[in-house]
Amino acid sequence: MKLLLIDDDAFLRDMYALKFSASGYTVVVAQSAGEALVKIEADPSFEVILLDMIMPAMTGTELIKEIKSRFPDMKALCIVLSNQGQQEDIDEAMAAGAVGYIVKAESVPSDVVKQVEVLAKK
Repeated sequence: MKLLLIDDDAFLRDMYALKFSASGYTVVVAQSAGEALVKIEADPSFEVILLDMIMPAMTGTELIKEIKSRFPDMKALCIVLSNQGQQEDIDEAMAAGAVGYIVKAESVPSDVVKQVEVLAKK
């Protein structure tokens, strides 16, 4: 499965990229929403887009809306991976088009991989 991982925290981005790669995913990383949009435009074949909510310049919700607007035929599932765990954040992301919301503080990296796999099989 091909996954685009977007997080402005280099440590977390690298840690999750390693964990997903070790689980057999092809992982492409981006440190910002802008970089992610460039990567999607170059290769829209991602099956999962795993993104943070709090990033410079554009929030995760704004990024989901931008992806849906600019790439309407793209089949990638947007899943939020964030420390923002308030119900209003979750509702906002889901309303924008996310298919899942994982709170980083509540899951170890191996559990995040499992949760993404469950969401991707729905």
